[in-house]
Amino acid sequence: MKTGYLVLADGQTFQGFRFGGEAGAIGELVFTTGMCGYVETLTDPSYAGQIVMQTYPLIGNYGMIPEDFEGACHVRGYVVRERCEHPSNFRCVGDLDSFLKERNIPGLYGVDTRQLTRIIRESGVMNACICDEVPQDLSALRRYAVTGAVEAVTRKAPFVYEAEGTPRFRVTLLDYGAKNNILQELRKRGCTVTVLPAGAPAETILATEADGVMLSNGPGDPAENVYQIQQIQKILGKLPLFGICLGHQLTALAAGGRTYKLKYGHRGMNQPVRDLNGPRTYITSQNHGYAVDGDSVKSGRVSFANANDATCEGLDYPGLRAFTVQFHPEARGGPRDTAFLFDRFVDLMKGGDL
Repeated sequence: MKTGYLVLADGQTFQGFRFGGEAGAIGELVFTTGMCGYVETLTDPSYAGQIVMQTYPLIGNYGMIPEDFEGACHVRGYVVRERCEHPSNFRCVGDLDSFLKERNIPGLYGVDTRQLTRIIRESGVMNACICDEVPQDLSALRRYAVTGAVEAVTRKAPFVYEAEGTPRFRVTLLDYGAKNNILQELRKRGCTVTVLPAGAPAETILATEADGVMLSNGPGDPAENVYQIQQIQKILGKLPLFGICLGHQLTALAAGGRTYKLKYGHRGMNQPVRDLNGPRTYITSQNHGYAVDGDSVKSGRVSFANANDATCEGLDYPGLRAFTVQFHPEARGGPRDTAFLFDRFVDLMKGGDL
């Protein structure tokens, strides 16, 4: 048991024990409230640049399951109350400690994650570092910012994934840090998916002659992605479009809207979202630190709102044959209440209306 520390940008220090990679790390400390799904959390590219803290106390009890990976692991560090050293699950092929060691990602356990969560809820997301010795100079820690995240996580070359069963539609997916289950939800609905890197120009996107375009989730500040926003402006209205998470935010910016940073974000599998076009409230999986100012998007109408803080959770663009949501309808290791949105996208590609 090797002693380690989590040091916050305001100087607060928490002692725990090291596991995983031996390196130190600086990142943006965020918490997620999921009681399961740590495998998907660790492999979600949307966490790039961040030290992830789990509020649920015991992590690692069912090991690591590669079939459930959502992508590559881009977290800067991992903080838990208690780690399970001896997982038990018939699908398990490795343990959490080995997974982090192989990727040289530092972990810390034995810290009071409840107190840390309260600090972030009150003070807001802040930078932190995992280290073996408490640094005297915190200037580098305070200067850290998550930048260039989309370019760091996107696929570097196009790739085509064939539909399951009889092909019915062709979808072009812009990969800003796409989770694998977005691909699976499209493929099992008969969509052949062409995945393009985040830097693909509008001309390349349109040249795929797709029936629809999917904009994926991804990390970082949406307003930083100026080039991607410009490409979305060029394709909006030319074919059906569905955006998730970062894709939702980039579409709003392309339509002239604004985004802003949330105090501590929405991360977990229990976020209630109200359907403003009906009586339902859905429980959703979310992972984002920014939100769209719904009133700023003049060409869209807000379709979903967060039941806790009333933030914009979805936008419809009837005149542009596009709709977007902030939450994850493809959630794996979470609620599946809103998977019907993929069927809505298919209906739009068939020629239906919003």
